Amino acid sequence: MSESIGNTGRGMKLHTKILLGLLVGLVLGVTANLTAGPGHPTIERINTWLAIPVGQVFLRMLFMVVMPLVFASIALGVANVGDLRKAGRIGGKAIGYFFVTTALATTLGLIVVNVMKPWERVAPETRVELMERFAGDAATRIETSQQNKFGVDTFVNIVPRNPIDAAARTDLLGIIFFALMFGAALTMIPAATAKPMIDFLEALNGVVTAIIHFAMLLAPYGVAALIFTVSSRFGFDLMIAVAAYVVTVLVALAMHVGITLSAIIRFLIRMSPLLFFSRVRAALVTAFSTSSSSATLPTAIDVAQEQLGVPQKIAGFVLPIGSTMC
Repeated sequence: MSESIGNTGRGMKLHTKILLGLLVGLVLGVTANLTAGPGHPTIERINTWLAIPVGQVFLRMLFMVVMPLVFASIALGVANVGDLRKAGRIGGKAIGYFFVTTALATTLGLIVVNVMKPWERVAPETRVELMERFAGDAATRIETSQQNKFGVDTFVNIVPRNPIDAAARTDLLGIIFFALMFGAALTMIPAATAKPMIDFLEALNGVVTAIIHFAMLLAPYGVAALIFTVSSRFGFDLMIAVAAYVVTVLVALAMHVGITLSAIIRFLIRMSPLLFFSRVRAALVTAFSTSSSSATLPTAIDVAQEQLGVPQKIAGFVLPIGSTMC
């Protein structure tokens, strides 16, 4: 990778362009909502024929490369580590880290939400409006979570019957397992036999990275379109009404980043938290605007390698696991 995602080589940094796109989309969306209203035919036409297509094309370009990126990165990571015991230690430490930080984030979130009690600041009529508007989506999420009960089947289903089908269904756990087995198998066959496949995986990784760079050139426009769609449809009055929830989430995130993660960065990585977060801005802005760990994964891997100097075999091995767990 000769050029980082964080630097397009032409003027303004990419993360600055993405942030600018986010602000432009928000301002235009709120303005359209206040002047014409969320259900106005003109706003709906803009969303239907411009904002939604542009936003979805950007998201789909990122999702398009997630599966080949995860497979190539993890398989290469395991193969390049060579020693399966060493790969196991790296994976074990990564999973332990993700479990601990997720538990800390969950605990912190529960404390903040119970202290701030944002639901007490929402008027009864607003609650009714929220229930009417989002009841269908909430019911779908509840039904999906009930179908995916944690148990023995959870561990069995990690092993895909068909890795191609798992990729088609965006089953990250299945692809991760297959990639781990594939990389481990490459270390167990003669080096001369494994080399052509390793060369292919390296080429695939390079091609996917090139596609990511191209997709990220569209990021400022895609982010602006995504934010415009949400802010123009959601309604400014409703956004104000749920501001207490927004503030609660932001406070919890700020505490997690400012205390938990900053302490880990300072004392374990021995790096300035400000320097760290300044280097990963492109990944942070992408995560904030897409609200998807899978969509952010390609950017995160590139930023880890180019901005933080993380070896490809580590970044490609650890980050896909974190994207699935967190």
